[in-house]
Amino acid sequence: MADYLIRAIDKDMKLKITTAVTTELVSVASKAHETSATASAALGRALTATTMMSTNLKNDQDIMTMIIDGGGTIGKIVTVANNKGEVKGYVSNPTADAPSKHEGKLDVGAIVGRNGSVQVIMDLGLKEPYVGQAPLISGEIAEDIANFFYISDQINSAVGLGVLVDVDLSIIAAGGFIIQLLPGVEEADIVRLEETLSKITSVTQMITDNLTPEDMLNELLPGYELDILEKTELEFKCNCSKEKIKDLILSLGREEIENMIEEDKGAEVVCQFCNTAYQFNEDELREILETIVDDEEK
Repeated sequence: MADYLIRAIDKDMKLKITTAVTTELVSVASKAHETSATASAALGRALTATTMMSTNLKNDQDIMTMIIDGGGTIGKIVTVANNKGEVKGYVSNPTADAPSKHEGKLDVGAIVGRNGSVQVIMDLGLKEPYVGQAPLISGEIAEDIANFFYISDQINSAVGLGVLVDVDLSIIAAGGFIIQLLPGVEEADIVRLEETLSKITSVTQMITDNLTPEDMLNELLPGYELDILEKTELEFKCNCSKEKIKDLILSLGREEIENMIEEDKGAEVVCQFCNTAYQFNEDELREILETIVDDEEK
């Protein structure tokens, strides 16, 4: 099944819901970063949440960044997405791992920690980006995202995220949902939603059972008349390039580049987000150095 998300709202305007299957993009990310089983689950949950949250971005140039830092062994989890379904991300320590909980459930909270916060930065092309922040509750990420919505936007939400990792570290299933209560929701709707969610086994079970994002809508909100607002294909995609890395080296300054030439006889720069390595030989570094010299002489 191709990765995509569905965004919908019920006809009475009481609930809005986003469902997503992200198995392939989480697989690409875990392979690129060579993450442990638990780190794959943590990064995959964060990537999935970011793709769903970024549907609120209005313009193609808008960017959303989420940073989760709970003080655990995984370090920071950083994810970035646009409104075109493109997402990228990394963790500080991809080898961080922990013993599984009961029934083989990965203990994501153990490596994320809960002594910290989730921070969301929306770069909307304005003078200053929007920045929201909330304390971590459990480090399991889904609960932390729901708490973020309540603290930053005063929106009650139900968030489900899941990544199922095989014994060979391949990704069997990944995806999630976000259900948000809109103004005018009644107590009966809340009780109905709670009863339905209590019967859901897990996000990964739904995806393993080959449920599509549309199927997930009906599984999560049975009996509701839903209008589908948007369908977006999803992809783990980094926008790095050798030209952008060249600009990064240029920003290091004349002395640092001279040291690269004289001492290292070249340079290798690795993109944090996708682990792609870019090589620069001595001649290429000299060309960059000449740019600095030309600018100084002007």
